[in-house]
Amino acid sequence: MEEQIIICQQPENGVTLIQLNRPKVRNALNATLRQELAEIFIKLNDDVNTKAIVLTGGDKVFAAGADINDFLTAKTVDVYLRHSEQYWDAITNCRKPIIAAVNGYALGGGCELAMHADIIVAGKSAKFGQPEIKIGLMPGAGGTQRLFRAIGKHKAMKMVLTGDMISAEEADQMGLVSEVVEDETTINRAIEIAEKLAGYSPIALTQIKEVANLGVDMPLQSALALERKAFQILFDTEDQKEGAKAFLEKRSAEYKGQ
Repeated sequence: MEEQIIICQQPENGVTLIQLNRPKVRNALNATLRQELAEIFIKLNDDVNTKAIVLTGGDKVFAAGADINDFLTAKTVDVYLRHSEQYWDAITNCRKPIIAAVNGYALGGGCELAMHADIIVAGKSAKFGQPEIKIGLMPGAGGTQRLFRAIGKHKAMKMVLTGDMISAEEADQMGLVSEVVEDETTINRAIEIAEKLAGYSPIALTQIKEVANLGVDMPLQSALALERKAFQILFDTEDQKEGAKAFLEKRSAEYKGQ
């Protein structure tokens, strides 16, 4: 049986690398892959050795969308009963920082998967798009919601209505990706960022991620209140005291997640 997901745990640096591995179908996201990916994220969410996660499809392609073979005979009730939202929720609800390393195509579900990450490092070859309209469908895992929040209505509308792809450079200009690098350095750059995050307080990282994700859909004053409360809570952590002490002593902090 084809091995779909490869996990490389690196406890010495706190980074776990997840790589999609269906190269013959450009890492198409079938139900089995999505379920396995969800199970991995649920596991890593509680793994004390994992401080940050890098998600990639490898050197050539990130994910070229859903497996179209799944759509040939599926009816509404079939798609509904799959409850695929639970697979995406496992990634959304992950408390660990997620860095996507994108080379080649990130289309349809692949683009939506990348948008579930907190940071996106794109190789120059990367192509992003939501081409569902070309097969009589529409995005179903955030392409009309996360994309709109990331790049704004008019840029997003052009992508979802035309199905056209955009380059890594265009994605960078729109604010869809965090940075663009040479293809051969994409994964290493993502790991480098993940290692940096893994050296910080995991409690502070979790609070930043939680407040940022919740606050974006809240009224500004409510979001600011949430931010203040999270800021105040951190003063009761050992990590915060260690961080301040290390800064004053001009040394690297040793965070314990307490």
